[in-house]
Amino acid sequence: MLISTDKKKISLSTLIFLLFLVNGSCFAQIVIGTPNLNFSQACASNDFNTYGLSFVFSPESGLNPSNQFVLELSDADGDFTNASVIYTSNSGEITTSPATINFQIPNTTAGENYRLRIKSTAPVATSAPSAEFAAYYKLQDSPFSINNLVSTAAYCAGGSYLLTIDNPGTGTNDSPLNYPTLTYRWFRETSPTTSEFISDGSSLSVSEEGTYFVETNYGSCTSDSFSNRVTVTEASGTGNANTEIVSSLGNPYCPEQGLTTLTTIGGISYQWFKDGFEIPDATSQMYQTNESGTFSVLVDLGDCSATGTIELVSELFESDINVEEENYMLIDESLTITITDTATNPIYDWYFNDELIVGESSNTFTATAFGNYEVVITETTGCTASVSYPFIIFQGFDPFPDVEKIPNIVSPNGDLINDTWVLPLKYVTGTNTEIVILNEQGKVVFQTIDYQNNWPESDLNLSSVNQVFYYIITTMDGEEKKGSITIIK
Repeated sequence: MLISTDKKKISLSTLIFLLFLVNGSCFAQIVIGTPNLNFSQACASNDFNTYGLSFVFSPESGLNPSNQFVLELSDADGDFTNASVIYTSNSGEITTSPATINFQIPNTTAGENYRLRIKSTAPVATSAPSAEFAAYYKLQDSPFSINNLVSTAAYCAGGSYLLTIDNPGTGTNDSPLNYPTLTYRWFRETSPTTSEFISDGSSLSVSEEGTYFVETNYGSCTSDSFSNRVTVTEASGTGNANTEIVSSLGNPYCPEQGLTTLTTIGGISYQWFKDGFEIPDATSQMYQTNESGTFSVLVDLGDCSATGTIELVSELFESDINVEEENYMLIDESLTITITDTATNPIYDWYFNDELIVGESSNTFTATAFGNYEVVITETTGCTASVSYPFIIFQGFDPFPDVEKIPNIVSPNGDLINDTWVLPLKYVTGTNTEIVILNEQGKVVFQTIDYQNNWPESDLNLSSVNQVFYYIITTMDGEEKKGSITIIK
């Protein structure tokens, strides 16, 4: 067939060739080189997850202005069937070769044989896969506990003991079980520096003596995600085994942090003891206390049993104060308070009526006012514990005030005013003055030559509102004083 245009004839084959040339100039092709990795393995974590690679492509003029370069990550076996896109450049961002890009790996990455490849979108092209590399995202990368940090365990002859990863465990244990995608590898020590792989899983049934531990499976990536060691033994022929007791706050422990939790190995049943005596209702694997003493536990393992003991010591410092909780002081007197203690680098805070006394920071303080006091002793090194001593200072009663006259009224009502018959100092104790008091019938109700200003000391069983008594005061030189005393009820 021939096509006529302006009296010229062009064959169909010539037309197809011309169209091919036009299309070829609009849709050029490029070649992308194999990615060159800037790392040997990708051991990522929350603290670090940035990696780089470089690649070449040719020709640069073959890129469409809208082109984007895409970075794909294979699965753990190097297969790109379900590849993950982990980086996409902006349109027209990369225009020169060689090019470098930085990227992050997904937090689900875990394997030894990952690969990367580069794709372009305009024109469409794909590089060859990169070299294989190990890649792991370490979701948890700190030591964790197994067996509740108890470093020993035991099983009965012919039986086994189950070691498990603690979740959550005691104290600040960062349990990897909080991250469901993680896997684990158990090992048994073969020497102080070597070990052998035993099994995978979050627990291990042990029926052979040895020291065991578990690591989070991060392959060839170095990790701090490993457990404590547990030495497992078979019970002796007598059916008994020894075990350890662990204190969650350590030993000695600081009681300021609260109760410490004592933990032993897992068993069927438990009974705790303190200083040789059974603790009622203490029948769990854990026991909490804030006391010091010898604690022991009996663990039933089924066909045998295990026992453990710990000498638990509190780090609380010893202290004492030289005053009572209630104290009395006369007007114009003072009271010196002294603290003695074994605290390391202590701080002393003194309070009066709940207000801090500024400038008082030593272990002694001289009080001159009546009221409520408190001293707080804080140990600042080691166990940062505090101990407080509250005390009160009341206005006291002076049994021998310097009075001039012999009173004739007494009101024993407990208000510290005229509660007793108070005489001038020349008639009281030490002067050998005889004091005689008689009732209205002339019967002697009180007599002494060592008067303490303390009459009446007890209830007089007064028969009327105001009762009158009579006194006779005779000094050593024969001077005599007489008069009456009215008791106001």
